[in-house]
Amino acid sequence: MRNYEIMYILKADLDEAARQDTIAKLSKILEDNGAKINKVDETMGLRDLAYEIKDEKKGYYVVLNVTADSKATDEFSRLVRINPLVLRHIVVVSHE
Repeated sequence: MRNYEIMYILKADLDEAARQDTIAKLSKILEDNGAKINKVDETMGLRDLAYEIKDEKKGYYVVLNVTADSKATDEFSRLVRINPLVLRHIVVVSHE
């Protein structure tokens, strides 16, 4: 098990309930595959994007600190790629 930092950007036009529901569903993908979510950070929140992504000019940033194996992060990446509410995501190994 390794520590990972996962950042993803959600569409900005989601209302609060839909956004929280999407964050919970994405976190559940990790937990169902044996990952432990240590922290969910939404302090970056809604921001202007440096360039348009899928015709969107703004996005809602979420950062997760996770302890998981590669199976969980691979499955997360696979499912996030096909989720229309997620504009971009990145998974990096955290050395903390």
